[in-house]
Amino acid sequence: MTRTELTSAEVLALDRAHCWHPFTPLREWEDAAFSPAPPVIVSGEGAVLRDADGREYLDGNSSIWTNLHGHRHPRINAAVRAQLDRVAHSSFLGATHPEAALLAAELAALWPLGALPRVFFSDDGSTAIEAALRMVRCFHLARGDDRRAVAAFDHAYHGDTLGAAALGGIALFHGIVRAGAPPLEVEHVAGMAALEALPPERARSIGAVVIEPLVQGAAGMRLWPLGTLRHLRAWCDRHGALLIADEVLTGFGRTGTMFACEQEGIVPDLLCLAKGLTGGWMPLAATLATAQIYETIAGPAAERRAFYYGHSYTANPLGCAAARANLAVFREEGTLELLQPKIARLRSLLADEIAPLPAVREVRQCGFIAGIELRPGPTDRPPRARAACLAARERGLLTRNIGETITLLPPLCVEEGQLARAVEALRQGIRGA
Repeated sequence: MTRTELTSAEVLALDRAHCWHPFTPLREWEDAAFSPAPPVIVSGEGAVLRDADGREYLDGNSSIWTNLHGHRHPRINAAVRAQLDRVAHSSFLGATHPEAALLAAELAALWPLGALPRVFFSDDGSTAIEAALRMVRCFHLARGDDRRAVAAFDHAYHGDTLGAAALGGIALFHGIVRAGAPPLEVEHVAGMAALEALPPERARSIGAVVIEPLVQGAAGMRLWPLGTLRHLRAWCDRHGALLIADEVLTGFGRTGTMFACEQEGIVPDLLCLAKGLTGGWMPLAATLATAQIYETIAGPAAERRAFYYGHSYTANPLGCAAARANLAVFREEGTLELLQPKIARLRSLLADEIAPLPAVREVRQCGFIAGIELRPGPTDRPPRARAACLAARERGLLTRNIGETITLLPPLCVEEGQLARAVEALRQGIRGA
């Protein structure tokens, strides 16, 4: 049987028999009687996805916060096809290729001259964080400073590999890892006041602080108080700690600027990028570092030091080609400029149509990122937000909840009419939840 001959029911039967889905109640997923059945996505165009039965949905979470310019964007498709005709993959260990070199230069150029000139490629957000953590340790050891601790904030989410998960502050996601022996020493703090209150000897043991700038995504789109980034930059400078900015979610226009850090005028020591780096086409991540970090770890040439970390698909040429095309779309189509009225329209729609609903506790928005927190329903039932998302799906909107918070992060290319229909689907879904 070929792929095109499969019905949606046949796909679901095979999936339930063999696939293992992330962040999914497994027994519920396996139950073929569970209603409504999940959509079998087979195609997409722009901000719209289509299932095997011909139904269309607005991609309300940008395919888990990755898609920026819409599905099947011709510029990115063409770049991947052209690279496929050259080579799909070659090792980045002991060799290089044009797409990686050009992409690294373009990423470095997005920051003030010389601020973050070095780019280390990996596979996803978790590995970008893992690379940063190892760089922190290598940096301090090379300076003769045996700092072992990294500070992270409550409710943080930085990925699911062991090092990244040890930083996490959400029990649902990170409890199993933190209950064991974490692979690094982490100081979890509630906020800047708690960080400032650390005893001097503890502050001196911290090699880096990690933060999701402006908004904590998996925490339910929780917004940081204005000035937090500037305050944190000053704390790190004062205590000799490195600042790691996790812009896996917030990078590439999501907050209204190319990077969230721009909005408070700070430059981190290490910047982690993934998700939207390729426009949502394929896995690729990057960790950008200052020249000081690179030069310190590299050391004298006679010592032949190496950074002993990497992956088989590091700097995959197809991913690099997609990422370069993604950046070209930003330049050629004026993506950030076109986004500003959409951000304002989303704010207006949420204020007028969603915030007044009795079931809504709070609406949070940062640029084109929105979280709608609902008042809890009965404790013996699934979250009301989940029911609202399922109801919205029946009205043509695909999105997900985090606990009692509905997330809405459509592709940056979404049209204002589509945005209005998405909010209306949510309004109806919340009313019926």
